[in-house]
Amino acid sequence: MRPDCFRYLAGLQSGPMRASLPNLLTLSRILAVPLFVILMWRASWLGYSAAFILYCVAGITDYIDGYLARAQGTVSKLGVFLDPIADKIMVVAVIVMLIHNGQIVHWSIIPALVIILREIAVSGLREFLATARVSLPVSRLAKWKTAFQMVALGAMILAPSSAHWWPALPAHEVGVICLWLAGLLTLVTGWDYLRIGLKHMAN
Repeated sequence: MRPDCFRYLAGLQSGPMRASLPNLLTLSRILAVPLFVILMWRASWLGYSAAFILYCVAGITDYIDGYLARAQGTVSKLGVFLDPIADKIMVVAVIVMLIHNGQIVHWSIIPALVIILREIAVSGLREFLATARVSLPVSRLAKWKTAFQMVALGAMILAPSSAHWWPALPAHEVGVICLWLAGLLTLVTGWDYLRIGLKHMAN
């Protein structure tokens, strides 16, 4: 007999939780990660350009699937489960490839690791709080963190290709500054989430 998770996925097309457009867009972001890694692996300026376009498309689909799910009233348990996973997989894959390619080096590795560790820690915290039926809302500061993070990673992906066709564009410098800002906000928001979690753990 197949495990419950496989039976659940097999019944998505026919059951009430059928794969909607928002869920398909979320799945497309997950499936795009291997392609992104391939494009970034020993990439030329063309590979970086293609990776930047893919990164932008992933960001656009992230916005669209959330908007459609809310506008159409099709927010599903599958979507709630997959959306943060898709975001975290993409972020971690981008950071790993940027470190691998030498775009994130020296002290800048610190905020990159802080971001990765926060993604892991918050995922575990959300899972713990879910068992206690406690939600962990996204704060305004966390949204700023996400904005700086997206700009930082996008600028660093763009930097090697922009050096080929627009040498004066300070893409890498912008990426480093935004990465440090994202790292600092990650520490602040991570502590806020941890404080909420510790309060419920003590009860």
